[in-house]
Amino acid sequence: MSTSPYSNPSETSGSQPSGPSIGEEDVQRAKQEIQGLVQEVVELSRSEIEPSEFYAALMDKSVSALAALGGVVWTVEEGLPLKLEYQVNLRQTGLAESEESQIQHGRLLQQVVSKGEPALVQPHSGVGEEEGEQGAANPTDFLLVIAPIKSDRGVDGLVEIFQRTGARPTTQRGYLRFLSQICELAGEYVKSRRLRHFASKQTLWEQLESFTALVHQALNSRETAYTIANEGRRLIGCDRVTVILRQGTKYTVSAISGQDTFDKRSNVVRLLRKLAGTVARTGDDLWFTGDTANLAPQVEKAVNAYVDESHTKQLAVLPLREAENEADQKPGERKKKRRENILGAVIIEQLVDSRQPEGMRQRIDVVRRHSATALTNAQEHEGLFLLPLWRLLGKTRLLVTARNLPKTILATVAIVGAIFTLCYVPYDFTVVADGKLVPELRRNVYAGIDGMVWEVPVDHGDSIEKGQVLARLRSIQLMEQVNQLKGQEAETLEKLASLERQRQVLDRGQSQDVEAQLEELTGQMAQLRETRISQQEQRRLLEIKQKQLTVTSPIRGKVVTWKVRDLIENRPVRKGQRLMEVADPQSQWELEIFVPEAKMGHIVEHLQKLRETDPEAQLEVSFILATHSSNHLSGKVLRVDTSAEVHGEDGNTVRMIVEFAQEDLKQLVSDPGSELKVGADVKAKVLCGQRAIGYVWFHDLFEFVQSRILFRM
Repeated sequence: MSTSPYSNPSETSGSQPSGPSIGEEDVQRAKQEIQGLVQEVVELSRSEIEPSEFYAALMDKSVSALAALGGVVWTVEEGLPLKLEYQVNLRQTGLAESEESQIQHGRLLQQVVSKGEPALVQPHSGVGEEEGEQGAANPTDFLLVIAPIKSDRGVDGLVEIFQRTGARPTTQRGYLRFLSQICELAGEYVKSRRLRHFASKQTLWEQLESFTALVHQALNSRETAYTIANEGRRLIGCDRVTVILRQGTKYTVSAISGQDTFDKRSNVVRLLRKLAGTVARTGDDLWFTGDTANLAPQVEKAVNAYVDESHTKQLAVLPLREAENEADQKPGERKKKRRENILGAVIIEQLVDSRQPEGMRQRIDVVRRHSATALTNAQEHEGLFLLPLWRLLGKTRLLVTARNLPKTILATVAIVGAIFTLCYVPYDFTVVADGKLVPELRRNVYAGIDGMVWEVPVDHGDSIEKGQVLARLRSIQLMEQVNQLKGQEAETLEKLASLERQRQVLDRGQSQDVEAQLEELTGQMAQLRETRISQQEQRRLLEIKQKQLTVTSPIRGKVVTWKVRDLIENRPVRKGQRLMEVADPQSQWELEIFVPEAKMGHIVEHLQKLRETDPEAQLEVSFILATHSSNHLSGKVLRVDTSAEVHGEDGNTVRMIVEFAQEDLKQLVSDPGSELKVGADVKAKVLCGQRAIGYVWFHDLFEFVQSRILFRM
């Protein structure tokens, strides 16, 4: 297989075993060589070489020290299969020749990873069979010596040695001890490398903390832009950062890193301002590394003009947008907002070196995100309603002069009275929610098997009985399985008959060879009978699947799915896919309302107050049908879902079930020709007690200020 690690063409020759007899001097020399190899691995584990180089040296030295055929270093990454990091003579083990062998070998490695203990696995032997772990085995002709590479977070890899057989058990255990020692050194290397990585991350986090603290400190656009340019350049590690702000339809250069003042009429500043405006109007990011072939004509022209003047090597122009939740916007509005909410742009330049430092893109994203948030806050503060006027009023005594004092007192009294009324006069507080009227008895109908819907004998509004056919499916895969099983059964029966005839012929003989052949035939016939039993069980399962091709109704009622034939007929479906919904209009009706998640706090708070005095208290609900808007009905909340789900354009909502008097509903539809529709639209109000009339009228505004303005400050 081309994607298998076992078919890697890069192989290194393994060391061959030594001669026939070994003396005491040779043993001492071998020990010294092994100690020297271990010391070399120790030095490598303390160095700062790349993992690929370290694992290559580790494997070469381990194979050499153990005089093995070859070996593999596997690395472990969370959520991913084992990765082949380096190998020596893997092809010569024969693992690449059989997919089944690779599966068994892979399960063996996964078992060692899960246990975290070194293992010796004899050739062609299974592991863990007594514990129910079937399929983990050594399918090769070699002794497998496997040891895990452990660090402070667990198993980070495996070292696997393919050793020739024939060694004594004590020698084999020596192999395992040596490899375990090598893997301990590898674990120290992994740990020290991770610590160095954490140290560099710590430095980055300190720089980031300093940047975020400074950039969100001021609520003035120009001061914020100056902070972004200077502190952002330090965090990114580039040569120059420029911040350009949008003022109406124009763009102005507000700050350049390293420059307290600059000439706004200079060619570089003028061309930079023109480039930023051109890119911001497109709404897309610009990354220039020397090639302008894929840029829009107007952008290409502006880039070339600026680069010719500034001689920059690398350039990024990134529009800054208002920090808002794009998930709350409709899909059609998102692209429009992408161009309307531009605050300006941040420009990152490399003037000397065209190569990007490591992690530069990630740092740029951080600077960009915090810059957009800081500028949004600054501009919202500067755009507060009548802010200049309130500042002016705080500095003047015009209103308290003798001429204007009566008017000021009268206006003050009126304002105080209005504030008192808004704050203390109670009024019914309700939460408005959309809903639908549905029968209590309803069921969803699902596909029991993968297939193609070739017939739907019912349609929307049809009355149905329990067990009536709602849809018929076809499955080519199931038909193929049935035909294949028929062929296998015929072949098995034919083989049984042939063996039976052979046995009858051999029954006439009396020699020992005949008895041996009879015994062999008997064994073969027993295997075929077991195969026959298995085939019969497969036939039973296939017959069950064939029955699932016919979808029937679980209840009596009506089909309520709109245009069900157009939805599913002649379309492929998956097992468990919802096909349609059926409901019984003769059963009790109930109201489903969907309360926005943001409003659930009021409902929960009121319900808790009610149940402090009456544990069985229920919330009151009033509602109207879209078809009878003049008639008000009332009910009580029977059940509240414990989780929120996305419902239409309302976003996350919490479903509530409301019970009401069925007689009131029947009176609405008592007129001839009037009929209740399943899923009829309903407008509902959930009573949440009484609050101050000002809060009732303006609670949406209060919540908006708390979540969008006060929370950000």
